[in-house]
Order: sequence, then C-alpha cells, then structure tokens
Amino acid sequence: MKRQDYISWDQYFMGIALLSAERSKDNNTQVGACVVDENNKILSVGYNGMPAGCDDDKMPWEREGGFLETKYAYVCHAELNAILNYGKGSLKNAKIYVSLFPCNECTKAIIQSGIREVVYLSDKYADTEGTQASKFMLKMAGVKTRQFIPEGRELVVKV
Repeated sequence: MKRQDYISWDQYFMGIALLSAERSKDNNTQVGACVVDENNKILSVGYNGMPAGCDDDKMPWEREGGFLETKYAYVCHAELNAILNYGKGSLKNAKIYVSLFPCNECTKAIIQSGIREVVYLSDKYADTEGTQASKFMLKMAGVKTRQFIPEGRELVVKV
C-alpha cells in the first residue's frame, strides 16, 4: 500500500516558490515564483532581486526616499525573473506559483508569456490600484487565478 501523507502538487510547487523566496536579499519583502508545465514539470524558478550583473551590495534596498534611492527603480520581481530564467521559448499553458499576487508589470509579462494560471499565496496588496489592474488584465486575458490555501501538515526545511 502506498504512503497516504504525501504532499499535493500545489503544496510542492508553492513550497518551491517559498524556498526560492529565501534567496531574496530584500530585507522587507521576499517573493518567490515557480513555473510548471501541464505535466507538473518545473520549468523555471525566480525570486525578487537585482538584475544579473548588478552588485546587490551597491544597490539601494530602501523603501522610502527619492525614486533612484529606493529598490523600486531596480528590483526584478520573482515572476519576471522566473519568466526570463526559462529562456527556452514559450511558456504557453504553463502555471505560475507565486508567494505574492503579481503586480501589474509582472502581470503583463505573465500574459505575454502564455502562462494560463496564477496560483498565489498572499494577496496583501489587494486594495491597491496596481493589483486591481492586474486582476482586470488577467481576467480579460482569460488567465485563471486562485489562492493557495495551506492545509495539512506543516513542513519545515532545516539546513
């Protein structure tokens, strides 16, 4: 008889997204993403961080101040990094698991890449205009969204 307490695909892929978020050097918000195909094969992962080739020790990580003095002018979001990290062509019909509902800029990349479903953990910016724009575009483009609701046992990764 096979083991019955194994984790679901949703738990597995959201776990990969959350583990990826742990690579982020942002001291306020760590976001991770995991892109999978229709056969539950991982295609790519990403987390929020500075662009490749930019020394993140010399980049601003602040949230407040002039635009060029904050992280907002420079950080690549997890979803965009996961899409760009794929590099093998189309992500048509893929699914993206992300720890935070995508911003409007990442939503554009999600739609353009052909991803058909967004599974998110947190929607803490639901009331912002950016998230409202994201939801409007995703619905218009026919991209399915659903919130991942953690259930079952707690998994702890120790290293």
